Amino acid sequence: MALSTFKAKTVLKENVLVEAETRGHKVIIDEPANLGGTDQGMNPVELLLSALGACQSIVARTYAKKFEIDLQNFWVELEGDIDIDGFLGKSDVRPGFQSIRYTFHIETTAPEEKIKAYKEYIEAHCPVGDTIANTVNLVSAEVVVENLVK
Repeated sequence: MALSTFKAKTVLKENVLVEAETRGHKVIIDEPANLGGTDQGMNPVELLLSALGACQSIVARTYAKKFEIDLQNFWVELEGDIDIDGFLGKSDVRPGFQSIRYTFHIETTAPEEKIKAYKEYIEAHCPVGDTIANTVNLVSAEVVVENLVK
């Protein structure tokens, strides 16, 4: 299959509330009050954790039959550590996650040896996990200034 390009658009609304849209689907992203927001949605790093768990879940569902896993239920618990001082500009620490941990919960009657191979496959084929774990070419293409004429 050829390279696929996915697109999204984000628009800053009031305060730090952001509306993200792709293919007609919208998500509200905000910060909790202690970080200057109104807590109307997940913040970007919570959304990143959710994207990872959702991607792992989709891979799990997509490949369960390949591994002969009777997938009754599947969920992922995720947590990550960020030093907020990096975001706030209070120190030179990275503003991003220093560590992300997750636990798969799988309800199935499949034997342990199948589950081990299945888990490894999920981890190896999750696009979001791969993007987080490996350096990606992040490119700022340009800045377009929309001049307002008075």
